[in-house]
Amino acid sequence: MTVQLLAYIGVMAGVTYLVRMLPFVIFRKKIKSRFVKDFLYYVPYAVLGAMTIPAVLYSTGSIISAAAGLLAAVLLAFKDKGLLAVAAAACIAAFAVEMIMKYCI
Repeated sequence: MTVQLLAYIGVMAGVTYLVRMLPFVIFRKKIKSRFVKDFLYYVPYAVLGAMTIPAVLYSTGSIISAAAGLLAAVLLAFKDKGLLAVAAAACIAAFAVEMIMKYCI
């Protein structure tokens, strides 16, 4: 292994440790503020959405077919369908729109 690779691994280990350790150091007492509690409750969902939505929209050959799949997934998720049904419907919708665009347009 090169020294540069070991330096990269060391820096990433330090950053990962700091990110996981800092909340314990900063918030030693029980959090009483309702605003802070609500904010911290929604942070994982916001981060997951910020990471997932761009990947979803650029996952197919066209943003239109990706948006159709996303729309199908959102509609079925709001109707309380299971994860398998939502994922399958999103794939089918994206595939169908992609085929329509390929052969009809």
